[in-house]
Amino acid sequence: MTIGNRIHRRHFLAVLCFAMPAAAFAQMVPATPPPAISGEDERIYVIQQNVQVRTPDGATICALIIRPSTTAPLPAILEFTIYADARKMASEAKLAAAHGYAGVVGLTRGKGCSPDDPVPFQHDGADADTLIDWVARQPWSNGKVGMYGGSYGGFTTWAATKHKPAALKAIMVGAPEGPAIDTPSENGVIWNFLYPWPLYTTNNKTLDDASYADSARWNRLNRTWYVSGRAYRDLDKIDGVPNPYWDRWLSHPTYDAYWRDLAPTGPELAKLDIPVLQTVGYFFGGPAAGTWYFKRHYQYRPDAQHYLVAGPWDHPAAQRGAKAGNDTLAGYKMDPSALVDLVALRFQWFDYTLKGAPKPALLQDRVNYEVTSADRWKHAPSISAMSDGHLRFYLTNQQAKGNWRLSPAAGTAGSFTMLRVDMADRDDVDRSAIGGVVDREIDAANGLAFVSAPLSKATEISGLPSGALDFSTNKRDLDFEIDLYELMPSGEYFMLAPYWARASQAVDPSKRTLLHPGDRVRIAFEGLRLMSRKLAEGSRIVAVVKIIKTPDREINYGSGKPVIDETVADAGNPLEVKWFGDSFIDLPVNRPSNLAGPSARALR
Repeated sequence: MTIGNRIHRRHFLAVLCFAMPAAAFAQMVPATPPPAISGEDERIYVIQQNVQVRTPDGATICALIIRPSTTAPLPAILEFTIYADARKMASEAKLAAAHGYAGVVGLTRGKGCSPDDPVPFQHDGADADTLIDWVARQPWSNGKVGMYGGSYGGFTTWAATKHKPAALKAIMVGAPEGPAIDTPSENGVIWNFLYPWPLYTTNNKTLDDASYADSARWNRLNRTWYVSGRAYRDLDKIDGVPNPYWDRWLSHPTYDAYWRDLAPTGPELAKLDIPVLQTVGYFFGGPAAGTWYFKRHYQYRPDAQHYLVAGPWDHPAAQRGAKAGNDTLAGYKMDPSALVDLVALRFQWFDYTLKGAPKPALLQDRVNYEVTSADRWKHAPSISAMSDGHLRFYLTNQQAKGNWRLSPAAGTAGSFTMLRVDMADRDDVDRSAIGGVVDREIDAANGLAFVSAPLSKATEISGLPSGALDFSTNKRDLDFEIDLYELMPSGEYFMLAPYWARASQAVDPSKRTLLHPGDRVRIAFEGLRLMSRKLAEGSRIVAVVKIIKTPDREINYGSGKPVIDETVADAGNPLEVKWFGDSFIDLPVNRPSNLAGPSARALR
């Protein structure tokens, strides 16, 4: 097997979490783009641009409405977004109008024709509620509103449900963002790629494409910060440009009231009785929050009408789907069954919930998921029901062919593998990126790789990985990551669901509980990222357990001080971790008799 010593490609692809970079857009949009709304559009549709709607607290939100030329009242479909891109807004609204809806695209306050200052997150739920109520009162509205959005627009949709607008009858979100669930931190660990986003969205009334696409600037910032060893809160000082919203986020490092108040609370979810559809992907770009919303909704409202559609997609594809010709992701060619048009599903969904049409055929149960390599869709009443058992693998100190053994039996009492990481070392600053969905190398830098024996038969794993880490360390805290792979008989690796967390917040994300150096501690975990794959006979499971130390993520030096204030001077002696042999990882599996499922081709 080959284990690389370079930065994992996931760190690069994570930039897709909020929006495709402007540089990528530039390759897709003609040098002289057509007008957002043409004269032909004005002949076909009724168009209202730059509509200003006042909020109860005196602010203004800006909206675009495009609807069919008819006197009959219509249901409306609303997207509420911070991305003030005139062409995209017009495209979305026209698409809704072409499907027989009043297409409404609202901008968060401070964007477009709103005279206020842009403010991410804070007012979006209440402002969306105001816009929904306004839409429902218009003479062209029949009083029914459906809301949709992806990424940040997925968050605004969920934020709207906090207020339970009377006219909101259904929602659909793709790869939704969850404050402090996967953005700007996941399980306490912050990614640098989010640093440019507040500047991109708040520097002007539209979008600051020039700064956001300046990859040289952001790569230079990451490298300079990493080499300097300065505190994480100094990123904006190193960049030389104030970034107040980023600084505000850093001042809330735990899942505290600031973050909890942005998304619907448990009692609010208990009252959420409208149909919900979410689409999520298995790979890259922060798909964790969709699973989190799904689980919490059913936790607080067991009779919810909430559907989840999951496939082998990244962040953009989890919002719009994948198609032939665009079906290869980081070395992985998707199964034909995974090529689903999620925009078409959007209108099937709203035709069902707002117009009384039949339910979309893909929604056979609450959880609908594509099993990679099996080329099949399967359906289950819950995430836990995606599997009927588990395979448990222990992190042992046994070795085979130079690798640590991932074993079905626990290690002997007191046995452990030792991991040492010099948190002050910066010789790795220029490691290049590797690690696709399918690749011949994986990144085990600052970690240990544990490898299982070959599987004796094909095995389907579907659901969320879980487990428990039993360890001791010489530090008061650490950030760790578990990367799972299938090592196929061909020698290639297939990426399975990763998990990462700050040890001090892994048990209770709302507060930090520091470790006691030298004491043995056990952290149980369950992932947020779904996976589904039919593992081949003869494949091995690989688990890389590592310490997070790269130029593109916050570094926890383990001193116990606030992590954003730690510097390389706090690194002290190298970090030492003893991973005890009763640490384990559980993979959710299905028995061979349950490997079959209905073909997606029958569902189209």
